[in-house]
Amino acid sequence: MFRQLFDDDSSTYTYLLADALTREGVVIDPVKEQHERDLSVIRELGINLKYTIDTHVHADHVTGSGPLREVLGAKVVTGAATGLDCSDVLIPDGQPLTFGNEVLTAIATPGHTDGCTSYRWRDRLFTGDTLLINACGRTDFQQGDAGRLYDSIQRLFAHPDETLVFPGHDYEGRRVSSIGQEKALNPRLAGKDRQAFIDIMNGLDLPYPRHIDRALPANQTCGLAV
Repeated sequence: MFRQLFDDDSSTYTYLLADALTREGVVIDPVKEQHERDLSVIRELGINLKYTIDTHVHADHVTGSGPLREVLGAKVVTGAATGLDCSDVLIPDGQPLTFGNEVLTAIATPGHTDGCTSYRWRDRLFTGDTLLINACGRTDFQQGDAGRLYDSIQRLFAHPDETLVFPGHDYEGRRVSSIGQEKALNPRLAGKDRQAFIDIMNGLDLPYPRHIDRALPANQTCGLAV
């Protein structure tokens, strides 16, 4: 079972995965403002939510992980390097998460932030802000490091070309990509070596995230204090 949900305000994708036999499931990158929507979908599908997962400490929206835990009892999972006291599981690189007969595997992908973690499930990768469609996460604040991000993306690029890429955001309505497509067409990465990528990232002139002053403090408590 798989659902891709979208928050218009922050252009965030939330993913719901579940074992169709046992009905155990996980949610990746929930948005607090979409709490009622997520609860409705989870209940409609009869899912027993085991984990609520944040790919990193977000700067553009408040996570819905903590509120979902309060209602459904799911454990909050974040990357080990986030060091968040509010997390139930600080997941290290390579550790699996099981839900029913399904397995989700953590891949540490720092660079956008220290704690960025991508996840592999079946034929797809959930890449958070590490790898976006025709782009990648910014590296100019919140522990950003363009060199580390390049190295992390190469870990993702080591997967087969047909592996699907489901990003944490898209601002142009695109829903899915693939490793092969991003290798060939991503303008920040296609044909670029590590130094060229660093130069591109250091030359970006991006606006200050409009929700960061509210989102970062709230996400240090898994969305429970705003």
